[in-house]
Amino acid sequence: MDRPSAPPISFEFYAVTDRGRVRSNNEDSVAVDEGASLAILADGMGGYNAGEVASGMATAFIRSELGRWLIEATPKVTDVDVRRAMDICVDNANRAIFNAANSNPQYTGMGTTLVVGVFRGARLMLGHIGDSRAYRWRAGRLTQLTRDHSLLQEQIDAGLITPEQAATSAHKNLVTRAVGVEDVVLLETHLHAVLPEDWYLMCSDGLSDMLEDDEMGALLAQHATLDDAANALVVAANEAGGRDNIAVVLVAARGGSVTTRSWWPFKR
Repeated sequence: MDRPSAPPISFEFYAVTDRGRVRSNNEDSVAVDEGASLAILADGMGGYNAGEVASGMATAFIRSELGRWLIEATPKVTDVDVRRAMDICVDNANRAIFNAANSNPQYTGMGTTLVVGVFRGARLMLGHIGDSRAYRWRAGRLTQLTRDHSLLQEQIDAGLITPEQAATSAHKNLVTRAVGVEDVVLLETHLHAVLPEDWYLMCSDGLSDMLEDDEMGALLAQHATLDDAANALVVAANEAGGRDNIAVVLVAARGGSVTTRSWWPFKR
């Protein structure tokens, strides 16, 4: 007798942004397309309101263009095809932001970091630009999946400073790669295996600069639902100083026939 096949992995999403305790506006943006199993997070930079424009353009553009492609894609689409689609959509978003910055003096120099996750069955195609991050929470352990595109990370990689020195550096927010700053930008992509009950955390540096990885892991361990965990992370980042806007996207991989749900974007 043939064994019944295991039900496919489904995904649950929760996304939230918060202004923090210091900034007067919110330049972080999040977007989720549950039908495409797509999650996007961006942290904008630039002059007054320009960062908010850049991050909003990036998330809205990629959600619309990549989300539509993923929903319309046939089952025969390969991981290579998905990576190529991500590259094209991010390139188009980059050019749109770059052109807007060069056409409007008030937006000169604007740009944004980016994290994009495409969840397909037992695989995650993850792309990122800048110092916003993605982590995996699996079996009680939090693992950083992305590597910052930042001056500090380059100095750490070169052995010029230690991670401990980087934590107190005055150059924490100098990124070496951003969407919209130049006419071309490279999306770094990696493929990851997904297991049932994995949680994936995307965040801006408003979270990762305020909390150590072990503190974030401890908060995830204390909460059984995505909304409770995400909001606990935001509260903790604010209690630690809230020096920047905070963006959090949590995605849970569910074994069985759990219905995919999403709440987004909740901004406060």
